[in-house]
Amino acid sequence: MKQSKVFIPTLREVPAEAEAVSHQLLLKAGLIKQNAAGIYSYLPLATRVLQNISEIIREEMEKIDAVEVVMPVLQQSELWKESGRWEAYGPELMRLKDRNEREFALGPTHEEVITSLVRDELRSYKQLPLTLFQIQTKFRDEKRPRFGLLRGREFIMKDAYSFHTDEASLMKTYQDMYDAYGRIFKRVGLNVRPVVADSGAIGGNHTHEFHALSAIGEDTIVYSNESDYAANIEKAEVPYIPSEVPKAPEATLEKIATPNVKTVKELASFLNKPLDEITKSMIFIVDGEFVLVLVRGHHEINDVKLKDFFKTDQVELADEHDIRNLLGATPGSLGPITDKSIKIYADNYIQDLSNLVVGANEDGYHYINANVGRDFQVEAYGDFRFILEGEPLSDGSGTAQFAEGIEVGQVFVLGTKYSETMDATVLNNQGREQTLTMGCYGIGVSRTLSAIIEQHHDENGVIWPKAVTPYDIHVISVNPKKDDQRELADALYSTLNKTYNVLYDDRQERAGVKFNDADLIGLPIRVVVGKNASDGIVEVKRRDNGEKEDIHIDDLASHITKLYEQIQ
Repeated sequence: MKQSKVFIPTLREVPAEAEAVSHQLLLKAGLIKQNAAGIYSYLPLATRVLQNISEIIREEMEKIDAVEVVMPVLQQSELWKESGRWEAYGPELMRLKDRNEREFALGPTHEEVITSLVRDELRSYKQLPLTLFQIQTKFRDEKRPRFGLLRGREFIMKDAYSFHTDEASLMKTYQDMYDAYGRIFKRVGLNVRPVVADSGAIGGNHTHEFHALSAIGEDTIVYSNESDYAANIEKAEVPYIPSEVPKAPEATLEKIATPNVKTVKELASFLNKPLDEITKSMIFIVDGEFVLVLVRGHHEINDVKLKDFFKTDQVELADEHDIRNLLGATPGSLGPITDKSIKIYADNYIQDLSNLVVGANEDGYHYINANVGRDFQVEAYGDFRFILEGEPLSDGSGTAQFAEGIEVGQVFVLGTKYSETMDATVLNNQGREQTLTMGCYGIGVSRTLSAIIEQHHDENGVIWPKAVTPYDIHVISVNPKKDDQRELADALYSTLNKTYNVLYDDRQERAGVKFNDADLIGLPIRVVVGKNASDGIVEVKRRDNGEKEDIHIDDLASHITKLYEQIQ
């Protein structure tokens, strides 16, 4: 393709709000154009990359017998109400009405639609297992779109759904999909780590996320250098290892004034105590009931673990108004010593402490020397907090290491979450109705595009992996006004285009502009036709390592073949 015919609006400067490198380069290299917050147009180069990623996905899906479909973006509310997610999904679900006041949603995902489709069409276990997938635009009303394509309101996703009559079949497909994802991300050039994860709004009871390691990642991955252990920090278990230091004898409970002390750090400083010897109390609403959760001062409560412990998605932090009505104090002075009917739960590591420092449920006052059993009762202990870097891991392999990751894929065991509520059944081998069991599998295709750029770039621009590059070779005519350069460049473009996808910069631009744009665009091989054109000599440069060499056109084809084999 001649560059003069392609729409590639490269930029020299980018908006200040473009924080992520991938966002900056997507804009600078003329790959995307913002239409509104979190909503982008994909321009020709990005479109070609997305097509390449999608084709790799399709090839790997076909290998595991997944069949492509296309489902509607516009989804009727009745299906979401049937599954129970119309209200539960929350404000991220984009809702609208048609001219007849019927309610619809712009699909963020397609569990309801695919379940209704299969429910209406499948009759017998003999038609199973079945895996269907699509590559489609999705919508989520993100409260704070950021990082370009990494957190948008409109995005491209590959979602797949599998249907089975037994768990063994489901787990085989789950493993097939897990392995396929590993191959997909390797083929597109991503350094990805699969991690144990939380299923979130999708639901289900077993799931892995695939994270592309990146400093801009919004998720923290906990991993071990000594094993293949990896988990999203929300799911990383904290094994309880009792302290070997004996507890101090119980001292007399004492109420003390702590004026203007509102945080655990301020309290630790006021009392001249280490932060890990201070406790903090937080009030949550669990299935409509208030509970108080205790952790040590240097620990942070993990609401995902609370949901797992209480086996409910209905867990939220109580607001200040509710807390004051309940205990008569603001959050900085809360504690477990109260005559109110409220159940108290404590993180496992509270068990190592005696003579606790706790809020007195009176602003400006705390208790010292509070003890479990004597001064208040704990309903149950559990793992309620985030793991800290350097703490022991649950598999015993060593200590927790942290890395940042961009979630680019996730696989879920859904079980009967949707099929049961939506009455999706088939006749089993005994002629009886059996509820289907399901799996769900997603890849963020547009996220993958951003993640590739995050991992493959330098200070000058993008460095595309060979498998996804929009074009293989960039032919540049330094000065098309000179006949020898233009004619040789035209001839090379015609010849190379028979074997490779070639972008030919035939524009009437200065050489510096062409070279800057070539670095931004980042195609694997650059062929520069310049001052030595009359001698049949061109410059060949690799984008990944910057190596360049003058090559005679008689040797160009073999040189590029060899070079292309070396490039990843």
